[in-house]
Amino acid sequence: MSSDPWIVVGALVATTFLIKGAGSLVMGDRELPGWFPRFVEYLTPALLAVLVVTQLVGAAGAHGMTFDARLAGFAGALVAWRLKAPVPLVILVAAAVTAGVRALS
Repeated sequence: MSSDPWIVVGALVATTFLIKGAGSLVMGDRELPGWFPRFVEYLTPALLAVLVVTQLVGAAGAHGMTFDARLAGFAGALVAWRLKAPVPLVILVAAAVTAGVRALS
């Protein structure tokens, strides 16, 4: 068994501990600024949106955008979600729409 993956895992663990500990070392006993919790609150959904969009329309290995069945599946899930369908049904709708569009193309 190669040790290369374990070296990467160990480096990631060490980096995570350093990043988590850096906040305590830098801030000490001081209070965070009042704007910071709001910033973090808005940053999380923004980052999630960026990840979703890049997975939906990002072209693999090319510069530009690709519109395919994944986008149709997302649109179907969005409609089901707006109609207040339960989450498992939203997932099934997304899968069914995506499969249907792939079958037709």
